Amino acid sequence: MSSGELSGDGGKWLDAHYDPVAGLYTFSSCVDLADLSGDGESRLVVGDLGLGSLGMKLKVYRGTALMSESALLDLPAGLVAFFMDLHEPRIPAVAVASGPCIYVYKNLRPYFKFTLPSLEVNTLEQDVWQQVKEGQIDPLTLKEMLEDIRNKGDVPLSVRSLRFLSLEQQEMDEFVQLHKQQPIRRQTVITCIGTLKKSTADEDGVSCLVIGTESSEVFVLDPEAFIILSKMSLPAVPTIMDVTGQFDVEFRITVACRNGNIYILRRESEKPKYCIELSSHPVGLVRVGKNVVVGCTDESLQGFTQKGKKLWRTVLAAPIITMAAMDLPTRGFQAVLVGLANCEVQLYRDKNLLSSIKTPDTVTSICFGRYGREDGTLIMTTKGGGLMVKILKRTAVFDDRDGAPGPPLAQSVRLNVPKKTKLYVDQTVRERENGLAMHRAFQMDLSRMRLAAAKAYVKALESSLTPMSSSLSEPLKMNAVVQGLGPSFKLTLNIQNTAACRPVMNLAISFLYDENLYRMRTPYMKIPLLVPGLIYPVETFVECTSDKGISDIIKVFVLHEGKSSPLLTAHINMPVSEGLTLN
Repeated sequence: MSSGELSGDGGKWLDAHYDPVAGLYTFSSCVDLADLSGDGESRLVVGDLGLGSLGMKLKVYRGTALMSESALLDLPAGLVAFFMDLHEPRIPAVAVASGPCIYVYKNLRPYFKFTLPSLEVNTLEQDVWQQVKEGQIDPLTLKEMLEDIRNKGDVPLSVRSLRFLSLEQQEMDEFVQLHKQQPIRRQTVITCIGTLKKSTADEDGVSCLVIGTESSEVFVLDPEAFIILSKMSLPAVPTIMDVTGQFDVEFRITVACRNGNIYILRRESEKPKYCIELSSHPVGLVRVGKNVVVGCTDESLQGFTQKGKKLWRTVLAAPIITMAAMDLPTRGFQAVLVGLANCEVQLYRDKNLLSSIKTPDTVTSICFGRYGREDGTLIMTTKGGGLMVKILKRTAVFDDRDGAPGPPLAQSVRLNVPKKTKLYVDQTVRERENGLAMHRAFQMDLSRMRLAAAKAYVKALESSLTPMSSSLSEPLKMNAVVQGLGPSFKLTLNIQNTAACRPVMNLAISFLYDENLYRMRTPYMKIPLLVPGLIYPVETFVECTSDKGISDIIKVFVLHEGKSSPLLTAHINMPVSEGLTLN
């Protein structure tokens, strides 16, 4: 059995490399592929989280070997490779977002450090710390005043004040003596990072950096001077970002925020243009063509248009851990790779599952692109620190048919709805203006119809015109069967006593018919005692005496001795005789 069959991917992927002890702990936002040497071979750049508090490193892989590594001062929040100038040879730089800073590496060496501008500090907080510096208040009073400012102030407290409020009483004096001489600063941190082409859409075109911050803001940075070109605000903290377009022409920034909504920012707009409200928080966001695919915590994958209209939704077998785009320009193929908690990586195009890869451990990051000299390379890191590399076969073909149960693909095709006519608009206006009167007229007509139906039903019961008896003492039910082609017909009446335990006796059957059309051998007959629950067939023969090819109704009455009205009545529609009367 081949390795492709073992992994459950249908033989579409080649297992190029797997190192279960590579020691890589990272996420999809901290992984990228770039040609860092200008020799045509792409390297794998990883922002390794290490142990969370130490051991954070920027690692570069060439093939299956670790090429270089550099220490990072803080946990990386994101990593991107981008072209920052037009110099030859065309070698991209690497930007690592860590804390409030962006560290730019060129030729794998530190090149520039950009720090986010400080935020506004609460003036009341500054006054309180100034009083502490002058020795006017003690630490306990400081704590009470800071708590009051935190509860009432519009501007959040600085990190120093928040840390002070979390200390025990015996630790406050030492903290105040250590920090009271230093100025107060309120600094935000970077939560996500992306790239935006400056003026051209070329693959090696100069790109701006786009960063989202904990202060619910999005900045666009100039790639050479590292000044803020544009600043946009969001209702909540951004966590995932996707950027498309050119800064000088038109761009669109799709941001998933911590409040569970997705916002779409556009050029010359300081606030979101569109908003997508999700039923659960997003864990992944990928742009495929002009649509946005979002993975949510309720184990669902959803598709939206650029304006936020929901296109489709599919439920997955396990929670989503990570997502990444799969783009093969040479084949014109675009899809979404979804890493699940059940050790599977699934490939989706729209809501159709195209392929599934089983992995030995839960995948925490996915990156697809050109690695080395192979265009279709899939790189994954696992929860245990492993590194997996798979290569897409050149003969691999993905079937677009939806293998999952559900509605067909044609159901999601947008219908060509005609434009509203003037007659339709006028009718809509009339219904809006006269809605109350129309509803009352409808209710009146409905009540009249119900009353007429009830009267007809009561009349039928009182005159015994139904095939079921309404009498409690003789509850009967009857149905009739006509057999034959004519001119002779066999008429079978099935009579049943529906009482629980009481038999019915002294019954008779009488027929009423047109003697010019029909002749019956026994138009009147008596019925034996009817035991409850049993069906009694009563048979007789009817002979059609007309050769004109017409038919009529034969009425059947079930009578009780000593009563003038029948217990029940049945109307039998006789078929047209297909033969002549035989004399």
